[in-house]
Amino acid sequence: MKLNEILGTEFPFIQGGMANIATGGFAAAVSNAGALGLIGAGGMSPESFRENIHLCRTLTDKPFGVNIMLMHPQADELARIAAEEKVAVITTGAGSPGPYVSMWKESGAKVFPVVSAVSLAKMMAKAGVDGVIAEGTESGGHVGETTTMALVPQVCDAVDIPVIAAGGIADGRQLLAAYALGACGAQLGTCLLVSEECPIHENYKQAVIAAKDRSTVVTGRSVGAPVRVIKNQMTKDYLAREKAGADKMELEHFTLGSLRRAVFDGDTRTGSLMAGQVAGMVHSIRPLRAIFEELQAQSEACLRALNQSR
Repeated sequence: MKLNEILGTEFPFIQGGMANIATGGFAAAVSNAGALGLIGAGGMSPESFRENIHLCRTLTDKPFGVNIMLMHPQADELARIAAEEKVAVITTGAGSPGPYVSMWKESGAKVFPVVSAVSLAKMMAKAGVDGVIAEGTESGGHVGETTTMALVPQVCDAVDIPVIAAGGIADGRQLLAAYALGACGAQLGTCLLVSEECPIHENYKQAVIAAKDRSTVVTGRSVGAPVRVIKNQMTKDYLAREKAGADKMELEHFTLGSLRRAVFDGDTRTGSLMAGQVAGMVHSIRPLRAIFEELQAQSEACLRALNQSR
């Protein structure tokens, strides 16, 4: 069963729950364009989170969901709000949502944790989630160490619940590959940053468009907090501090507010321009609907071409 059949959407795509970017307005735009929009609770207070859920409901009558980063200091309250608001889909990251799964399921939600390892996928399946999002290290933002190509089929072999592929998917060839690996659909992030509807600063969008195949770097590996971003002065300084032996607290203080500077102020020098390795494949600003339609059409055309070449 394809992801769109599970979620009741037109396309088998979930929008990534990108902190400070995945607002209620953006989630509604994604849902209205045919995919599943997500409100990213990262960077939101509980009050703002609830307000964004209410806003999204005023802007779309289509299914939408939320993403909760479990490292959030108010994760318990965010989890409770998601249940109280009876959100249709809940995705999670940065930890195990085990303590909340029964509450969310009782509220009627479908639960899809993001996993970066087979062991976590197995744990989530035992917890009774509806599926998992297997995210490879190619993705932007917080990353694991295993590539999408290696992770997705191993997760598919290990669990008997739906698997959604994430990381390194920006065109129909990669989408078709995800299906071939066993995924039922894809979570998209980087290719949506340059959508007309995405609320990030124009400078951020242009930085993604200008990126090439080796324009991203992972910071924070030495302190167990790996994050993939586009190279700039901030990443240069950060990596120098890492090399000099800076601890996690010092590095977190150094990047405090850097994502907000990129998203809202368009600071491409010291801002954190989170983006995946497929940024080098993104070349123009287009409507969300056009991005989804092209992904779908390309994957179908690639499949026909492969069948004809046999």
